[in-house]
Amino acid sequence: MKLMVLTTETLHHIYFVKQLYMVHQRDAYESDLFFKGKNIKLKDVAETKNVDSVNSDKSINLIKKYSPDIIIVGGTGKIYKDVIKSSNHGTINLHGGDPEQYRGLDSHLWSIYHNDFNNFIITIHHVNEELDDGDIILQKEIRLTKNMKIHELRSYNIQIVVELAISNLDMYKRHGFFISRPQRKKGRYYSFMPSSLKDICVKRFNKYTLNL
Repeated sequence: MKLMVLTTETLHHIYFVKQLYMVHQRDAYESDLFFKGKNIKLKDVAETKNVDSVNSDKSINLIKKYSPDIIIVGGTGKIYKDVIKSSNHGTINLHGGDPEQYRGLDSHLWSIYHNDFNNFIITIHHVNEELDDGDIILQKEIRLTKNMKIHELRSYNIQIVVELAISNLDMYKRHGFFISRPQRKKGRYYSFMPSSLKDICVKRFNKYTLNL
């Protein structure tokens, strides 16, 4: 099975690629959480190709050259039709939220802002031409714990993303396709949260976890 990951040069996405590489390529990397403070690049854990945009002609030509069975998208922004159609068996997205409630960006922060502490969900779904409304393949809840701080959310998030992505690939290996369901409702689209609202979220989150 050939796999291509479309993502960005951020530590939590690098960690995700590294973990997939460990499981499916049986590489000899240590399984420490993140990287013990080392300055790790994507090229240190997997073969990489840099493009200005995942939707550019260069990106599409590279995808066609490698002809991946599956494309995994994480943190790239909107994916256009030519990229979606470039994989042999599907393009799937890693969404840090529940797209039936929160589409777009900063989903968990918007959930906190709305005092909606029952929607800390991680989702893997098919990619189509409209943002975050493809059929849902897998979901799992982030369980909040007493005195958990808001800055811990991303590390919890990426560990669940790794778990779901591995389960997702195992499903494909067993069945040759992804078992999925249509979304029951279309969530509201949100953009980046302004810094002023993030301060409100920190207070609400800390208050909530303090009382768990």
